[in-house]
Amino acid sequence: MTELARQAKLASRALARLTTEQKDAALRAMADALDAATPELIQANLQDLVLGRSLGLSEAMLDRLTLNEKRITAMANGVREVAALPDPVGRILDERARPNGLRLQKVSTPLGVVVIIYESRPNVTADAASLCFKTGNATILRGGKEALNSNRLIAQHMVDAGRRVLGDAFPAAAIQVVSTTDRDAVPALLSLTQYVDLCMPRGGEGLIRAVTACAKVPVIKHYKGVCHVYVDRDAELSMAEQIIFNAKCQRPSACNAAETLLIDRVVAAQFLPQIVARLAQKKVEFHADPEALPLVRAGVGKDASVVRPATEEDYSTEYNDQILNVRVVDDVAAAIEHIHRYGSAHSDTIVTRNEATARRFLADVDSAAVYWNASTRFTDGGEFGMGAEIGISTDKIGARGPMGLEELCTYKWLGLGTGQIRE
Repeated sequence: MTELARQAKLASRALARLTTEQKDAALRAMADALDAATPELIQANLQDLVLGRSLGLSEAMLDRLTLNEKRITAMANGVREVAALPDPVGRILDERARPNGLRLQKVSTPLGVVVIIYESRPNVTADAASLCFKTGNATILRGGKEALNSNRLIAQHMVDAGRRVLGDAFPAAAIQVVSTTDRDAVPALLSLTQYVDLCMPRGGEGLIRAVTACAKVPVIKHYKGVCHVYVDRDAELSMAEQIIFNAKCQRPSACNAAETLLIDRVVAAQFLPQIVARLAQKKVEFHADPEALPLVRAGVGKDASVVRPATEEDYSTEYNDQILNVRVVDDVAAAIEHIHRYGSAHSDTIVTRNEATARRFLADVDSAAVYWNASTRFTDGGEFGMGAEIGISTDKIGARGPMGLEELCTYKWLGLGTGQIRE
């Protein structure tokens, strides 16, 4: 791990010297290489899926692990989008002149070496590597053992494409995959404060907490995504139905999928059976509070097995599956109180036509992303126009929400003088 990190630090210094044109040309070549390697990537991924099933991964986790032609195309297009984005490195963020004539500039610079630790999703390899490369950062990628074949091949094609375009100007250690599955590799790597500048874990709460506990380098993270949809008494119910269905069912394994539906008592009897009937078509299981329970049962009809009373623990659980908590609340104040008590400060939304109510929700809910009349599923770098995403942060110091290029930069001050000395 020490040698891996040392090589990454050397690579980061070479990357910082690349021009925007060089980086963009290499990224476009990487995208083309991933497209061309589609059959090879699918074959490698099939090996990973066999291992994943043998490890007992859930269907939701196997879905995260799966690469197909559509997902590889999306992965390659994500790299192209990063190439098309403005380069944040070298931007002058602030500039001032002192009375003695000393000119000061605050200039955006790469972080250096970024370690990404993640589970199952091979597309993270391309997303993280492309974002780090665009910002002049070397990246060390530690995926789960269930995705090792896919991750290695993606990284190798990206490195080979970069070297074809840039020759020796492209350092081979710019993108590295940790090949060992030894768990001791992670604390060893994250103790190397002289080489590693930042770690970003992506995955379940257990993985993120384990990484945070052992790391000696800075860590940006979110522990879990317990996201809420609140349907207000003034909601347009047809809109609410579409938003809930999308937030829960479009990709339930995602961290920005809704886990709890809060509904104003005024519209609960009218609306709950309707939305529950639609969600039940997607085999959603419901955990309902006492007031919601008969309304949910009315919506599912004869299949009572998919409904059970909600527990206190349920409201704090990230399911990553077709499970939804349902709770009836008094009003927007009660919804906000519930979110603050049980939520994870990730993504929460209100559905209402009442602007005053919406503005209160937007102001009072202390989450990284708060929405009005939109699905929580938009908390994503691509949907925010950042291109590929390197992660989502619920931290308050540093980056918050989806992280793209700008969040992978730090800054330094340049002092431009003409012989000034301090008296």
